[in-house]
Amino acid sequence: MSVFRPVSVGREILYLLVVPALLVVCSALGVIYSSFMTRQLVTEFQQLHEQRNAFQDEWGQLLLEQSTLGAFSRVEQLARKDLKMSVPSPEQTVMIDL
Repeated sequence: MSVFRPVSVGREILYLLVVPALLVVCSALGVIYSSFMTRQLVTEFQQLHEQRNAFQDEWGQLLLEQSTLGAFSRVEQLARKDLKMSVPSPEQTVMIDL
């Protein structure tokens, strides 16, 4: 007779070992995936932030250019030079009552 008896592992013990191990592995995979996605989203956020700053710089330059091109003195200068316009004399001015 043998001193050692064959041990049969019951389903309960198997479930107590395998199910928690699978849950731990699934949890670890979830942590890895969420870390990966967080890194990707942070990188995308930084790129979009840099793009926004570039657009703000361009917008400021366009506003400055618009104010320069629309200045009254520049418009008057172009009207005199290119269109041969002049300020009318008081005799040429007609007042209209509304």
